[in-house]
Amino acid sequence: MPNILIAEGTPSVWQAQRARFGLPANFSLFAEAVRLHRPEIRCTAVNIADHEALPLGATWSDFDGVMIPGSPLHIYDPSAYVTRQIDFVRAALGAGLPVWGSCWGLQLATVALGGTVRRNPRGRELPIARAITVTAAGRWHPLLASRPAVFDALCSHLDEIETLPPHSQVLAANELSAVPALAVTTPGRGSFHGTQYHPEHNLAVSAALLELRAEELVGEGFAANTDEVLAIVADYRRLHADPGRRDVIWRYGIASEIMDPLRRTTEIGNWLRTVVAPHRVAA
Repeated sequence: MPNILIAEGTPSVWQAQRARFGLPANFSLFAEAVRLHRPEIRCTAVNIADHEALPLGATWSDFDGVMIPGSPLHIYDPSAYVTRQIDFVRAALGAGLPVWGSCWGLQLATVALGGTVRRNPRGRELPIARAITVTAAGRWHPLLASRPAVFDALCSHLDEIETLPPHSQVLAANELSAVPALAVTTPGRGSFHGTQYHPEHNLAVSAALLELRAEELVGEGFAANTDEVLAIVADYRRLHADPGRRDVIWRYGIASEIMDPLRRTTEIGNWLRTVVAPHRVAA
């Protein structure tokens, strides 16, 4: 049975605070996305932010891939929370494993492979990355297979890739992010694929992130006051509970690429099918 290691990048003490806003653990979001496409896959959790090691008795060869979700950390803040995760990604890639990264995971792998990350001078992108446009390289890349040439995706990020690591392919771009999707060829049998947006998120997660950051969003000019933010939060939660609410879909222009769970998680399904499965056969 395939086994995917999901490496949490949020310190547990921070996650306890985020849970009060209804934010689930990233492990559950990734495991749900994986099982939408491959229900037989086993998912194993480890919190690398908390310096957890591989499960007792396990080695890298016990896993068919590694997934790294989002995190409120910033890669340019050199805390132990950050540096130990860079080392972890280098070790996973050095062991020849396919690695997936969403948002923080993308930034983490970029730095581990020799690139750099900065605070995005264009500001925050939340809750939807609009008009993600597939590049010439992305048009032929299996990671974006079945995505339209231009699409929207759920997202939440303040940082962006500044310089690419060697042997990178930028697969998409939009107005706020030069690198929303990336593939990197690494020495040996390892590989990295990832997105700056969050295929694993759903509307309830976006609502929780909006509520969590309501005051920051007002300060950044996204709304006149927190009540405006909370009104959006309520609408997103209504739509998550009842996906048939056409009035809410229309109000926010939320496309089927977001509303349909299989479409929303396209990149994760493609990664499992075109990267993880062949790697397992070859191992």
